Amino acid sequence: MNTLTPHELFMPPQDAESVPRVPRGPKAVVIGSGFGGLAAAIRLSVKGYDVEVLEKLDAPGGRAYVFRQDGFTFDAGPTIITAPFLLEELWTLCGRKFSDDIDLRPMDPFYRVRFHDGTWFDYSGDEKTMLAEVARFCPSDVPGYLEFLKHAERCRHLGFEGLGAVAFDTIGDLVSAIPSFVRMGAWRSIYALVAKYLKNDKLRIVMSFHPLLIGGNPFSVTCAYALINSLERTWGVHSAMGGTGAIVQGLVSLLRERGVPIRYNAAVSQINVNNGLATGVTLQSGEVLHADMVVSNADTAWTYKNLIAPEHRRHWSDAKIERGRYSMGLFVWYFGTSKKYQDVPHHMMVLGPRYKELLKDIFKRHKLADDFSLYLHRPTATDPSLAPDGCDTFYALSPVPHLDSGTDWTSFAETYRKVIEEALSADVLPGLKDHIVTSRVSTPQDFHDRLWSYKGAGFGLEPLLLQSAWFRPHNRSEDIKGLYMVGAGTHPGAGVPGVLMSAKALETVIPHVH
Repeated sequence: MNTLTPHELFMPPQDAESVPRVPRGPKAVVIGSGFGGLAAAIRLSVKGYDVEVLEKLDAPGGRAYVFRQDGFTFDAGPTIITAPFLLEELWTLCGRKFSDDIDLRPMDPFYRVRFHDGTWFDYSGDEKTMLAEVARFCPSDVPGYLEFLKHAERCRHLGFEGLGAVAFDTIGDLVSAIPSFVRMGAWRSIYALVAKYLKNDKLRIVMSFHPLLIGGNPFSVTCAYALINSLERTWGVHSAMGGTGAIVQGLVSLLRERGVPIRYNAAVSQINVNNGLATGVTLQSGEVLHADMVVSNADTAWTYKNLIAPEHRRHWSDAKIERGRYSMGLFVWYFGTSKKYQDVPHHMMVLGPRYKELLKDIFKRHKLADDFSLYLHRPTATDPSLAPDGCDTFYALSPVPHLDSGTDWTSFAETYRKVIEEALSADVLPGLKDHIVTSRVSTPQDFHDRLWSYKGAGFGLEPLLLQSAWFRPHNRSEDIKGLYMVGAGTHPGAGVPGVLMSAKALETVIPHVH
C-alpha cells in the first residue's frame, strides 16, 4: 500500500506561487484549511471554480493541525474517522483511490469507557461482543439495548443519510424535514432516549456520551445524534497510519494536483461586501483579493462577528451571535513518555466521579470544576512511528467551560495540567510523572486566539435542536450574497463527518459554472 512516508507527510507546505494555476472559471476564495475548507476547495474545483485557499496558520488542518515536538507527532484535534466513504468520495472526484494514499486501520475496541470505580466497558462494533458487555453490566438491559440500536439506525437513515447534505436554505427545507424529526423523536435529549431503553446508570453513560465528541451535552442535545452510534456500527471507527495529519496532507496533495494553491500565514481581516454582495477578502497584510464567491471554513460566529462589518449583518447581528449557546471549551495536554503503556488502548474515556453535575458545570453554569473527565488518546497503540522507539505519544483532553467561565488560562494552565498528571499517574498511567519527556498544552484561550473560535468554544454552537439544521447558520449566508459557510459552525455540525458533509451541502446552493 502506497502510504505517505514520514518525510512526505511533514514536507514544508508548498507556497502558492509554486503551484501551477490554471484559471477555470469564477474565482472562489476559501478561508481556512480545516477538513471542511479542504473538502469544499476540492468540490468547488471539480465544479469548475478557480479556487484559492487562505490559511491563517503556517500549515494546513485548522483544528486538525499537526504538532511535532522532540520526535513525537501530535494530532491537535480529530483522532478518529467514522464515515470513511466521505473521504473516499473526495479522492474519487479527483480520479484517485483513497486507499492508495491513506492506510486506515479499524479500531477494536472503538473506545474503552473507564468509570471512576475502576470498572470499564469496551465499546466496539461487534454485536456479539457488545451484547456480552451490556450483559456483564446489566443482563436485563440487553433487550432495551437492541431496541436502542433500532432507534439509532432510524436516526442515521433519516438524519445523516436523509438530511446531512440538505443545505436547509429555506423554510421549505425545514418543513420538508419535520416528518423526519418527528420520526426520530428529535425533541428528546440523547440521554433521555437512552434512559428510555436502559436502566443501568453506567450503560446509560456509555450509550449517550457521543455528543461530547461534537461539542454537545448529552442531557441537552437532540437524540437525533443517536445516529453517531449507528454510524460507528455501520462503517466502523478508524485511525489513519501517520495520524489524522496524514489525511490532511492527502487532501492537500489532491488540491496541489488540481492546481489549487493554499496560502499559509494569510490571515483574513475582512470579508469585503459591496451592495450586499461578497466581493473578496482583505488580508491582515492589507492585500485585497477579489473573488466571485467567498467560502468561510473559519468559525461561523467569529466569521460573522469579526470578519463582516455590522451594517452587512441584519440576520447575524452581534446580539444574536451573543445569545447563542456554545459548545464547551477544550483543555488538551499533549505529552510523550519514555516508556510504553501497553495495556492502554488507542481511545479511552477516563470518567471522573460526577457525570450529569459535571456537565451542568461545564455547559450551563460555565464553572471550572475541581473534578474532570478525560478523553485519553494513545495513537502509538496503533502506529508506533508517532513516537521514538520505546516511547508513547498521548493526549489527554478535558472538556471545560468556554471563556465565559472567566478562567485566566494563561496563569492557570500549568496548575490544571499538573492536576491531570497526578490523576493519571495515580491510576491509569502508573509512574507517569517520572516518564514524561515532552509536553505542551492547549486551552480555550488558545482556541480563541490561535483558531479564532468565538468564546474559545471547541465546536461552535452547541448542537441543540433549535441550533441544528435550519436553525444553525446556513451554508449559504442569510445576510450576504456570494458568501457561504462550511465547517463545524454551519449545517450539519461538528465532527469530521459533519464538516465533510457541510461541503456536500455547499454544492447544492452554489451557482453552476457554465
